[in-house]
Amino acid sequence: MCWAQQWPTKAIHIVVNGPPGGSVDVVTRLVGTYLSQRLGSPVVVENKSGGSGLIGVREVLHAPADGGSFLASLDGVLTQVPHSVKVDFDPLKDLTPVVDLFSNGWMLVSNDTVPARNLADAVAWIKSQPQGVNYGSFSAGTISHLLGEQMAKTMGLRMNHVPFRGGADAMQAVIGGYVNLLFSGVFQALPHIKSGKITALGFTGPERSPFLPDVPTFKELGHPDLTAVSWIGIWARKDVPTALQERLHKEVAQILTLPAVREKIEAIGTNPAQPRSSAELARQMAADYQRAGAILRAAGVQPPQ
Repeated sequence: MCWAQQWPTKAIHIVVNGPPGGSVDVVTRLVGTYLSQRLGSPVVVENKSGGSGLIGVREVLHAPADGGSFLASLDGVLTQVPHSVKVDFDPLKDLTPVVDLFSNGWMLVSNDTVPARNLADAVAWIKSQPQGVNYGSFSAGTISHLLGEQMAKTMGLRMNHVPFRGGADAMQAVIGGYVNLLFSGVFQALPHIKSGKITALGFTGPERSPFLPDVPTFKELGHPDLTAVSWIGIWARKDVPTALQERLHKEVAQILTLPAVREKIEAIGTNPAQPRSSAELARQMAADYQRAGAILRAAGVQPPQ
């Protein structure tokens, strides 16, 4: 415990495996500012996006296991992506979830190529298309891909997957009419929904988004299988001393109780976590990994050999 109390002895680096300005980046920088104040040491947030989020993962796995480097990531990068992209690590054995930061549901959006303002009419139109329709994803194996496959399966639709290099590219593709549909984060989709460029058809959260209260959940619409919430957290290499992981968990959990922090997280359309233990997160991660693998294998998706 003495070692954990003396930690950190140098700057802490938190690698965000997504682009600047995204919800993971915004919340990590917010938490990092408070963490630096509490620990009396610099907290440096670095963006290492690309490769379906795996570039950032490898950055942390190749760093020393001295409590100086951590990963901030969407859970799906570790529980979903490895089922479609060949990886050189085991996400369940090589990394430990330290603390969760926030969670969010996903909004199904369409553009003017879909002549519908609600899910029922959109589904009817999709069924009328002999070649099906195209839906975009942030990249193969991500939550936006997984939800598209789940929607096609549960509703009996022909939906063709078109992967892009990140959420920004996928959003531009649906706005530009290159794909018909996209499961997007609320934070990313909201300004384009308000401007009328895209239409919100359904929300995967257990309750309606407070930012779009008129958009029903998929459960309300009779599709409970499309209820899905992603969580975002901080991971460490498995061999980072447990005492350091526990110290980080304690500090971040206390930061997330601060009203100013919770208000800023809620302001971008996400739900601040009430942090679970590392063991609870590990169990959730393992369950999510198995579920994602089953859905993607059923859709014929697998990593290249």
